[in-house]
Amino acid sequence: MKYFEVEYLFKGQKNRKLFKAQNRNDALTMAKIKNPGIIIKVIETSPPVEEQFHVYKERILNAITKQGIHTPNLIAAIRQLSVMTNAGISIHDSIKEVAKASEDKRLKAIFAQADDDLNSGLSLTESFVSFKHQLGDVTLAMVELGESTGNMSESLEKLAEILDEIWENQQKFKKAIRYPITVLVAICVAFTILMVYVVPKFKDIFEKLNSELPLPTKILLGMEHAISNYGFYILAGLVSGIVFSKYMYENNNDFKASFDKYILKVYLVGNIVFYSTMSRFNLVFTELIRAGIPIADALDTALLTIGNTHLKKQLGGVKVSVQRGISLTKSFQETTLYEGMLIQMISAGEQSGTLDTMLEKVTDYFKSKFNNIIDNIASYIEPILIGFIAGIVLLLALGIFMPMWDMAQAVKN
Repeated sequence: MKYFEVEYLFKGQKNRKLFKAQNRNDALTMAKIKNPGIIIKVIETSPPVEEQFHVYKERILNAITKQGIHTPNLIAAIRQLSVMTNAGISIHDSIKEVAKASEDKRLKAIFAQADDDLNSGLSLTESFVSFKHQLGDVTLAMVELGESTGNMSESLEKLAEILDEIWENQQKFKKAIRYPITVLVAICVAFTILMVYVVPKFKDIFEKLNSELPLPTKILLGMEHAISNYGFYILAGLVSGIVFSKYMYENNNDFKASFDKYILKVYLVGNIVFYSTMSRFNLVFTELIRAGIPIADALDTALLTIGNTHLKKQLGGVKVSVQRGISLTKSFQETTLYEGMLIQMISAGEQSGTLDTMLEKVTDYFKSKFNNIIDNIASYIEPILIGFIAGIVLLLALGIFMPMWDMAQAVKN
């Protein structure tokens, strides 16, 4: 929606009024209906200050929170679109009905805007690009597939299945890490309470010893001093660091590239990112190949689903190799992302003309690896958690009791 300033003549006086409309003709029509007099001119203008402030506030909040659509609501809307388009209803009318039926305000706004964009001559993919952060890359890729093949209902049905699977994996992941996080938070809270209320009482005793304190005690007293005197600043620094890192990740390509490359080397997290990304990429790529899309175009669309810059760069090289006449098998092999067994499967599919079938098996492999990590994530985290707890307990025990042993020894002597 745009803002237009309408200047009109009424009873010999010039007046101005602001209208909100899709275009100049709509603003002119509204002015003729709502205002008596002679219309002199209609010019597009900037929104009022209050509206600009509201827009900026929304942009800042979205930049910080990156709020997306609640996945079950999106799945329900996609399924409804699939059923309606499969029944022969046009995508335009289907979008309009989904916008009316949805109870999710953000989803309703997105589909209402999509309805306007379709009226303006844009494709559904072009409209959804503006809502990439809310809808996700997979949605864009599958909608583009539906438009390119002309079989929107089937693509939407497959998209709903993919989103449903992603949602289930997210819930399993949250359920698996809930206990470790609860334990970790409890330990941190208990440690902070000990630092603030317990250690200071021992500090007075240690100062009266007038002797060289052991290293664990010095570390403990140093941590107590930092938390007691600079605790607020440390917390503010941590929060600021997280916010700044998030901002840099979203706005600085070099920082994002370095972070994406580093995160793949982090224990457990790297495997989760790698297998989830590869599973998603191969799933969409398989569907595109099965639909008869040329390999180069299929790679372009499938790459939209990759958020990790490092993996995207490596897989992006596959398209360049294919366009140079190198086989898909050799191109995938050069990325070093596929194991030998997977390369052999792709090669067999390429030679026998059953590439989509073999790619589906490759997708299943990455999917099974990802599911295995998610299902057993608690057992992967346990050693780290136990080591962390043992380290804290050992530091507290040695830091407090070692000077006590020295003092007891001195009294005995």
